Amino acid sequence: MSLRRTASQVGVAEYLAGEKDSPVRHEYVDGQVYAMAGASDRHNRIALNIASRLNDHLAADRCETFLADMKVKVAANLYYYPDVVVSCDAPGGDAYVRSEPRLIIEVISPSTERTDRHEKMTAYKQVVSLQEYALVMQDRMQVELHRRQADGQWSSETFSQPDAEVQFNSVGLAMSVSELYRNVRWESADAE
Repeated sequence: MSLRRTASQVGVAEYLAGEKDSPVRHEYVDGQVYAMAGASDRHNRIALNIASRLNDHLAADRCETFLADMKVKVAANLYYYPDVVVSCDAPGGDAYVRSEPRLIIEVISPSTERTDRHEKMTAYKQVVSLQEYALVMQDRMQVELHRRQADGQWSSETFSQPDAEVQFNSVGLAMSVSELYRNVRWESADAE
């Protein structure tokens, strides 16, 4: 969940400089800066399960896996912090920003679903390098995978059975739904 920090416009350079020293992460949307709220144990577990598998799987690949603290430049005036991102940026770029994501995964709760499903999905789909965008629910076992087709159109699949295989074609990795949710404690308090 994002919280608006200021009503005044902030320039991109000022935003990027401020993020390097800020103890709180902020997303940047067209001159507005939004503080990022903390995440629940479920949210963290799910993101860690996915990022760990991706990181191991891509150990010898030029693409890299990042978890939560890497900004993605979506457009000149738009920066988000995805929960998990696989990016294939060339070496030597900005150590704090990636601009060529191949796969983006957002772990969503009822409080973040609208933003992740509408605002962010619309923006992410404009990123030329992005091949897949996944929405992983934290309050139930459900994964929604959106994939760019050869003609540029997007298709989607939903997975909710524990033994269903989620195939991340963009990185050549399949994970069962139960793997994505490994060690998630369903009896704990809900959502962020």
